[in-house]
Amino acid sequence: MEDGEEASNPIPNPVSESEAEETTISISISDGGSSFNQNEIFRAIEIVERDSFAIAQSFTSLFASLRLALSQSTTTSLHHINSLTHASARLQESVLDAATKGNRYINSCLRLNEEMKNIDGLASQLKILRRHVDVLDSAVNKLVHDAS
Repeated sequence: MEDGEEASNPIPNPVSESEAEETTISISISDGGSSFNQNEIFRAIEIVERDSFAIAQSFTSLFASLRLALSQSTTTSLHHINSLTHASARLQESVLDAATKGNRYINSCLRLNEEMKNIDGLASQLKILRRHVDVLDSAVNKLVHDAS
């Protein structure tokens, strides 16, 4: 902040201006030999106080921004965790459903396999029955031929 700029919320001057004007004692600086009157010192202190106040406000604003960003980040992270939880639950339900249907399919295949084993026995019985029918048919044909 420059000398001519005013702070948005000026800090009240701890030394009133009338006191500063009444006391015009010159202070001599030992190493440079320059002299400043008390008004100039109070003005420099006032500028330092204003600059310090502006810096404090900047830090306050910075920390408020950081607090807001952290809050938003935490909220976003919480939202992502909730979404992940819901997605995981749906995935788990789908996997369980698929596993149940897979087990049903396997059980159906096993039953069909057992039935196919019984089909071989049934096929053998049908062949034997077919031979008996053929023998019976030839016997009937022979009887019909002999009777005619």
